[in-house]
Amino acid sequence: MPFSIQYKICLTQNLSKFSFVIFLLLPYSVFSQIKEEDKNAIIEKRVEYLVEDAEESDADYTTIFDQLSYYYDHPLNLNRAKLDELESLGLLTSIQINNLLGHIEKNGKLMTLEELQTIDGYDMEVIKMLLPFIKVSSNVDSPQLSLNELVKNGENTLFLRYQQVLEEKKGFSETTDSALAASPNSRYRGDPTKLYTRYRYKYGNHLSFGFTAEKDPGEEFFKGTQKNGFDFYSAHFFLQNQGKIKQLAIGDYQAQFGQGLTFWTGRAFGKSADIMTIKRSAVGLRPYASVDESRFMRGAGLALEFGKFDITAFYSNNKMDANISVADSSSESSDVLEVSSIQMSGLHRTFNEVEDKDAIAQEQMGGHLSYKTRRLNIGITGVHSKIDSDFAPNIQTYSQFRNSESELTNLGLDYNWIYKNFNFFGEYSQSIDGGSAFISGALVTLDPRLSLAALYRDYDRDFHAISSAGIGEGSTVENEKGTLLGIVAKPAKKLTLSAYYDHFVFPWLKYQINAPSRGYQYLAQLTYKPSKKMEMYVRVRERNRQENTNVDLDEGIDYLVHEKQTNYRYNYSFKISESFKLKGRVELVNYDKEENPFETGYLIYQDVVYKPKSSPFSFSFRYGLFDTDSYNSRIYAYENDILYVFSIPAYYHRGTRTYLTVRYKVRRGIDFWVRYGATFYDNLDVISSGLEEIQGNTKSEIKAQLRFKF
Repeated sequence: MPFSIQYKICLTQNLSKFSFVIFLLLPYSVFSQIKEEDKNAIIEKRVEYLVEDAEESDADYTTIFDQLSYYYDHPLNLNRAKLDELESLGLLTSIQINNLLGHIEKNGKLMTLEELQTIDGYDMEVIKMLLPFIKVSSNVDSPQLSLNELVKNGENTLFLRYQQVLEEKKGFSETTDSALAASPNSRYRGDPTKLYTRYRYKYGNHLSFGFTAEKDPGEEFFKGTQKNGFDFYSAHFFLQNQGKIKQLAIGDYQAQFGQGLTFWTGRAFGKSADIMTIKRSAVGLRPYASVDESRFMRGAGLALEFGKFDITAFYSNNKMDANISVADSSSESSDVLEVSSIQMSGLHRTFNEVEDKDAIAQEQMGGHLSYKTRRLNIGITGVHSKIDSDFAPNIQTYSQFRNSESELTNLGLDYNWIYKNFNFFGEYSQSIDGGSAFISGALVTLDPRLSLAALYRDYDRDFHAISSAGIGEGSTVENEKGTLLGIVAKPAKKLTLSAYYDHFVFPWLKYQINAPSRGYQYLAQLTYKPSKKMEMYVRVRERNRQENTNVDLDEGIDYLVHEKQTNYRYNYSFKISESFKLKGRVELVNYDKEENPFETGYLIYQDVVYKPKSSPFSFSFRYGLFDTDSYNSRIYAYENDILYVFSIPAYYHRGTRTYLTVRYKVRRGIDFWVRYGATFYDNLDVISSGLEEIQGNTKSEIKAQLRFKF
């Protein structure tokens, strides 16, 4: 019986089973015919699932999108996939990867994708999730990096993007020369447009090079302090899996090891309904093509593979923005002698922001040695960081244990061990002349219908992180202890329950918390999928922690009160036809801080997505209503945007929000996107404050993007 027929029969028998990603429910017989209009919807849904709890309105997740997009266009051959490649998919647990490699080792290469059903941990839901990104082939198809092959089968992509807020902000309003001379930071130097361009060449998963350039609103362009055009430039060259060379990065790149305590550049996911994301999956070196101006390395890195041992060395010398405390004005270049803090915004719009740009040079060097088998991975990481100026931060009581030196050295030991259906992982990191950080966890698959997760963390108050991404409640890896327990259960064919509970303690003071404090966070989500066209879930998420009281005290230290926020959400997705899909959400929030008025808020929105397979046009439309008592009761919601742009805005105050994103496929290899979004406030006459202030009750934005693939 042909595979497609067998797969349809199996799919019919399993329609009642839940899949936590709606794009996974596509028949294999039509999968090969899926057009690019569907590809973006598939990947965006995955990204939304991973970042839906992020509270950042404009975070750059390009690197994550890139990886999934690559594997969609170039499915991973499971018969020749290495452990690292399977991990880089980001769709499988270590237990599932181990079971797959063990099956191939014992029984030989896979004959068809059907065979995945015989492997522990691979039910139909997992297989449907993997289908868009994998294939089974007996071909060796080893890359031959000849010039002719690189020219013939390489892929070039060029992006051009423009966006702008249409209403005038105070920072762009007219003023007199005398007023500007008296107050040089009272206006932005540049115009309100945001410009972006990116070129990238890729040959399979083996060779990549390109550049990225960006100008933020308010920054000058080919004039003033930016005579070279864009404010930010980035370029990279990356080679992978060529003989002993596992990874070679030149230019801008990222480095990620262990569980993110000792060294991790770039973003990492936190707590979410997918409890499996509490474990970091480090990729070592990877090319950098985003526009976050602070979370990357600039220099070179090399990873060599010797059997079961990997050796990585890296070096970076990158300019950093910083607040200048003391400068040598006697020198022609006004050398920076002392800085009080490092700036991470990447914005250079005013006189002060331009003055802080590239104020210091940060030099980083280090290495990673790992022993890696299918079941066991042990790694050692060392990193040294130095800035070329004295570091003199403004020390306060709560921050007195933070780093105040210009040089830092951290050493770490990480492990990952699979025993049957148990996956144990963790990392210990030590700051030289400082404290330590420790994390340890386990993922357990007791049954295809039941998985558990547990994680413990202990970060000393004087642990001096260089670049870390350890999971936790705080924004930094310091001064925190916590225990997280999670579960994913399938009590019935159409139901899936995901939940976690996290209890955390801050043994020392924190910003605006004048005593040791504690709190908890929990999330419970029940998903119901009655058919392949319909999916819905209900969710409750609550966070309770302590903060200083808002009551004015004549004398003494502010005492702590509890701050509790509870979100209730109902979300649905319904596929009307092959072209039309409806998505909607209702979310309520309660915000209760002791001794303050009780606050509430709500968000209701309806999405209409139109993506026909036979038309060059597609669009996504949203209309939403929101009403919250203040910013404290804000609600974040993911919005569909143009390709490689991610929007997770905060809805607060009272009003309506709408947007329309249209894509037009001009011809093969040329695509055009345009997006208009607007927020109308019912209870505001002035939006925002400072230089971002807008007179009126409307804020709207236009975006346009052109992509060439050749």
